[in-house]
Amino acid sequence: MDELAEALRTAAERGERVKPAGTGHSFTAAAATDGVLIRPNLLTGIRKIDREAGTVTVEAGTPLKRLNLALAREGLSLTNMGDIMEQTVAGAISTGTHGTGRESGSISAQITALELVTADGTVLTCSAKGTPEERAVFAAARIGIGALGVVTAITFAVEPVFLLTAREEPMTFDKVTTEFDQLFAENEHFEFYWFPHTGNCNTKRNNRSAGPENPVGALSGWFEDEFLSNGLFQAVNSLGRAFPGTIPAVAKISSKALSARTYTDIPYKVFTSPRRVRFLEMEYAVPREALVPALRELKAMVDRSPLRVSFPVEVRTAPADDITLSTASGRDSAYIAVHMYKGTPHRAYFTAAEKIFTAHAGRPHWGKIHTRDAEYLSSVYPRFGEFTALRDRLDPDRLFGNDYLRRVLGG
Repeated sequence: MDELAEALRTAAERGERVKPAGTGHSFTAAAATDGVLIRPNLLTGIRKIDREAGTVTVEAGTPLKRLNLALAREGLSLTNMGDIMEQTVAGAISTGTHGTGRESGSISAQITALELVTADGTVLTCSAKGTPEERAVFAAARIGIGALGVVTAITFAVEPVFLLTAREEPMTFDKVTTEFDQLFAENEHFEFYWFPHTGNCNTKRNNRSAGPENPVGALSGWFEDEFLSNGLFQAVNSLGRAFPGTIPAVAKISSKALSARTYTDIPYKVFTSPRRVRFLEMEYAVPREALVPALRELKAMVDRSPLRVSFPVEVRTAPADDITLSTASGRDSAYIAVHMYKGTPHRAYFTAAEKIFTAHAGRPHWGKIHTRDAEYLSSVYPRFGEFTALRDRLDPDRLFGNDYLRRVLGG
């Protein structure tokens, strides 16, 4: 901690900018700098487990994968998580990483306390139970985009490890959109993927289970998760990149490749899955009631356009939270994520999709491609001014500033 504080003071004296960085999972330049890059590689591991309080304090550079494994060994688990666990915990919370949930929110929404080092080297610990200033920092720093300081430790609420039963099932686009409200209400965690150029979706429902444990078999798991979802999917996308005209026909086949299956396991083994095919991504959170109209507009746009999209569109949900710049801040939200295979032109597709999302007051994921600026973002975040005012107090000289933050937060 002393070393970090000294590095910040030295950088400030030299007029250099400082940015903390995680594993580089983000698609934006949120962590880019021409000054000092702070890598938390040695700031890892669990600092404290408080079983009575139901919390775990973890060093900021700990990868989510390592945290999940350590918690499982202790018979504990996060309540909800995203589908990828390669990020550091600080990187994940700073950009608003989330999964899907009816009542359980993003990873940041599971934080009970936070420690960060500010621009003047002060070590700040904040929680919802602190002083008014600490509560203000807590409301903002849980998703701080690296603008308020360097996060050094995070305390998460955890619970005894439990079992989830996952039910994966093909469903038509018309059925899933018509019955979305019911599917959302009946399941603790519901998500689906729509395959552009088709009327096909793949749905996933995760619900708590009394057991028994019934994990995916080694052979079937390899076939579905590695061969189909990664190996064959990579080949299909490579074919589409070379010959775009094949994409609609191939999409109709590949959208039906995954069969229905049900399995039961501990949370991180159900929530997360391997993602080895490289892509570019844009994701927006819209008010949950706007999801179906926005998604139908997206499908209509793709259907009438010359676009060729080989990657499925992912849809998830989150309940409203009280985090200043959370994409679910103050409103129940649904997420629509569009992807393009790496090396494939993406601008036309993302531009058209973004026009639809912003027409529904969409909020872009802080770590994924978007073109929005502070003027737009201040119109969709009621507490935007609260965040920027706190930033002015904690980092008046913009030690942690960069071009991305200048665009999304203003000067």
